[in-house]
Amino acid sequence: MSTSYAIIGAGLAGLTAAREIHTLDPDAHIDVFEATDRIGGKLHTVAFDAGPTDMGAEAYLAFRADATEFFTELGLADRIVHPGPHTSMIYSGGRLHPLPHDTVMGIPSASASLGDLVGQDTRARIDAEGDAPGIDWTVGADTSVGSLVRARFGDDVVDHVVSALLGGVYSCPADELGLRATVPQLAAELDDLAEAGERVTLSRALKSLDEKKRSRKTLTPKEKLTPEKTPVFGAFRGGYAELYEELAEQSGADIHLDTFVSGIVPGDGRYRITGAGDTAYDRVLITVPAPTAAVLLRDVAPDAATAARAVKLSSSVVVGMRFDSGDSLPDHSGILIAADEPDMHAKAFTFSSKKWPHIGERGGAFVRASFGTFGDDSMLKIGEDELVDHALDDLQKITGFDGRAAGLSEIYTQYWWGGLPRFSDTHLDTVATVRTAVDAVPTVDVAGAWVDGVGVPAVIAGARAAARRLAGVN
Repeated sequence: MSTSYAIIGAGLAGLTAAREIHTLDPDAHIDVFEATDRIGGKLHTVAFDAGPTDMGAEAYLAFRADATEFFTELGLADRIVHPGPHTSMIYSGGRLHPLPHDTVMGIPSASASLGDLVGQDTRARIDAEGDAPGIDWTVGADTSVGSLVRARFGDDVVDHVVSALLGGVYSCPADELGLRATVPQLAAELDDLAEAGERVTLSRALKSLDEKKRSRKTLTPKEKLTPEKTPVFGAFRGGYAELYEELAEQSGADIHLDTFVSGIVPGDGRYRITGAGDTAYDRVLITVPAPTAAVLLRDVAPDAATAARAVKLSSSVVVGMRFDSGDSLPDHSGILIAADEPDMHAKAFTFSSKKWPHIGERGGAFVRASFGTFGDDSMLKIGEDELVDHALDDLQKITGFDGRAAGLSEIYTQYWWGGLPRFSDTHLDTVATVRTAVDAVPTVDVAGAWVDGVGVPAVIAGARAAARRLAGVN
């Protein structure tokens, strides 16, 4: 008799796992249950008249070879595209600044990296930090990114730069994010200093990272992995729909839309899925956000359920706008907005038709405006017309581009309620607790961004690993 699998959630994690299980065990019966009316989860490609465009994640880290190899295995290698040469900017203090280089998520090893994004007093503080009393650092522990950088470099570094960069990835300000959870390479450098018995400072850890980055230039071409050799970002010509539709096609699974699962009931070594009929399953994979996962784990792994309830979610809105003309749109790939910038509503703009040549080839201009951050859902509570007005007004204020005069021909607004988990300074401990509890139940597993990390490569890797565990493949 074939093994039966129930996968709850038809987002990237669920579809990837279904395809992996089917590859490992072609005779397996796989049912995927999705509460909404479409597959893809937080990946969502919208059919604009000018061509398909992503209203969720728009790119992946292309230097993650495992992801690119997986896409090649799926037959999608010829669909991968990369950004053009345009760079991003930061809007702070009422004007545009180049996005800083030689930083770690905006955290500089020297003040010169930030230019005039911060004042003279802050620049002096950054450059003197290496001589300040050391940080009381505990190896393996975590702390808030914002609190650490504020204490060592000052508020302006966090509010003008770090929160803007981290907020674009995690939809959270730096004060709500754990250093080890979001910038693990920097946490590891601080660990190394502490373990060596040396004075622990932020500057020393950052300079060590810089030195390691520069040392990679001495590697052989086969070993070298640099932005010159490997593009930082990749995307799909037809949007992420090309990925999630291909995964669904290759999964061999029966995908059930508009099916809300409210519980998992164990019995006789198998599981019944409340809300999904009377079929009993041998294996269950949960790929929904943490609060929903906590409900589903209640009867099968209660300790995991208790821990998962601690994970909070951040929400955001993406407004996609296509203009008939983009002649006066600046030649940048996008603009991040400083967290403390007054009288602004948007947190970022992506100039998709500038950033992605394949979108620019369509003519006109396409701009994505992003709103919302953890702890502030106000932008999600207003209607599309008001959001679009905020986007157009902010865009004109920042760049001078008059979107109304340019001809706003298409609009799509995507509300992402609870779109991303908050990776707080306790998040990794929470995930470890969940993992320990779930590992004690080998026929049930979890996958998704909240346990595996934000970003398409991390979610894919985690889902494939969960599928192998459930299938009994090391």
